[in-house]
Amino acid sequence: MNRILHAYAATALLALILAVPSRMMAALGGNAASVQADQIQLQASLRTVAAEGYTVHELHAATGMVIREFVSPSGVVFGVAFDGPWFPDMHQLLSSHFEQFQQAMAQSSNRGGRRPIEVTLPGLVVRVAGHPRHYAGQAYVPDMLPQGMKAEEIR
Repeated sequence: MNRILHAYAATALLALILAVPSRMMAALGGNAASVQADQIQLQASLRTVAAEGYTVHELHAATGMVIREFVSPSGVVFGVAFDGPWFPDMHQLLSSHFEQFQQAMAQSSNRGGRRPIEVTLPGLVVRVAGHPRHYAGQAYVPDMLPQGMKAEEIR
């Protein structure tokens, strides 16, 4: 019985990840111009922090959603992290990488229980965890990480 409940919970979590829409517009591989569009859509405050080799644009929405867009010096979004009461629109977040993510999730046998979801592919890493009213996650393209940056910094 407990396994059945865990299977239902995992299925519900996957459905939320793949289907819950949001107003977030940042996309992996997109350009930095999306930051201002995201700020307007989310009616969020923007805080920009320069780091060594990249810039973090942190959006704080009144709804409690926080989105961090990691932008390279060339103006490309190489990583995105979120933290808030709901999932962002994963299709919009991952853009051209969404199909890879969706296929990996469909083929994954490690979706049961309350464990975080992790997809690690050669050109994409996605981690998502949480529970109702608090979800967090990050997505990045490993080959786009600036030299010397550790993937753990995308949070």
